[in-house]
Amino acid sequence: MPTTILSSMESAVKNWWISLLLGILYIIVGIWVFQTPLVSYVSLSFIFSAFIFVSGISQIVFAISNRKKIHSWGWYLAGGMVDLVVGMLLILNPLMTMAILPFYVGFWLLFQSMMAIGFSFQFRTANVPSWGWLLFLGIMTLLFSFLLLSNPVFAGLSIVYMTAMAMITAGVFRIVLAFELKILHKRITGI
Repeated sequence: MPTTILSSMESAVKNWWISLLLGILYIIVGIWVFQTPLVSYVSLSFIFSAFIFVSGISQIVFAISNRKKIHSWGWYLAGGMVDLVVGMLLILNPLMTMAILPFYVGFWLLFQSMMAIGFSFQFRTANVPSWGWLLFLGIMTLLFSFLLLSNPVFAGLSIVYMTAMAMITAGVFRIVLAFELKILHKRITGI
């Protein structure tokens, strides 16, 4: 019998709040970027670098703390390592980062959207009713990543607004995911 999200994430769902915190952080960063477009591009490289770095650390901690309980904990670890490496690259090269920020953001969002789409299909398998919304949010994040990667010159001009929208979309996904994990936690534990 194939492993479902219910059997493979028994312990992981108890840490649903990590996804909630990441979602809130994503939305806060997205709103800040919208409100300060001129200042944002200059400071976006540093803010984004630190944000990705912290996101990577939190995903690695989540993966390692649940490695004995989650069959696919390696994917969480890989996602965290990608975020950590990208965050370090961005922090170490601030001038270069400003020039190629659309590519960094685009590839990071591409990876995040693929992970989101994968989660939605796992939720579908587990008969979670809102899996379609998770899929929709993952696809929206994927579209933003394609927009950034397909036209870097345009993306350089509009990176502030596209990044803000993508961060808010990714944040909403993380918050919805957190509450779905919380519901699964209740279903598994009966608490």
